[in-house]
Amino acid sequence: MNDDIFFRQAEAVLAACRGKGLTVATAESCTGGLVAGALTAVPGSSDVVDRGFVTYSNEAKIEMLGVPRALIERDGAVSESVAFAMAEGAVGHSRAGLSVAITGVAGPGGGTAAKPVGLVHFAAWSRRGPRLHVERRFGELTRSEIRKRSVEQALDLLLQLAGEITVLA
Repeated sequence: MNDDIFFRQAEAVLAACRGKGLTVATAESCTGGLVAGALTAVPGSSDVVDRGFVTYSNEAKIEMLGVPRALIERDGAVSESVAFAMAEGAVGHSRAGLSVAITGVAGPGGGTAAKPVGLVHFAAWSRRGPRLHVERRFGELTRSEIRKRSVEQALDLLLQLAGEITVLA
């Protein structure tokens, strides 16, 4: 995967959002801001991108996005429920109409039998309705490759969500 693909994906996301009057926020853990970076690499992205939250630690998820501590303690930071809470928090703590959140185990360490290296949860959230989740198990790829594939998946999810939303008045 090369950066040209990210650029084309980001352009498509921005065009879809622009056409519907949507703005975007990102909430990223294992990608450390790479999705926001891909979107803002496109000139003129400031009319769509509101902000990005890099919430690498559990405390950051709690403090910046309002993810309930009890949810993290119950399900773990790498879970569907926490991904949704991150995505909801990104919309709730911004002016954005939609968001994407990513939480996972990029490795090379940190994996368990239940949550192995390469497990990543994605959630996309809209103020106006649709909410999407994807769980990916990238396997024993390198940390860099897991992060790159996560950016690709997140951009695809944003594009999918934008496509499901009707034009705003």
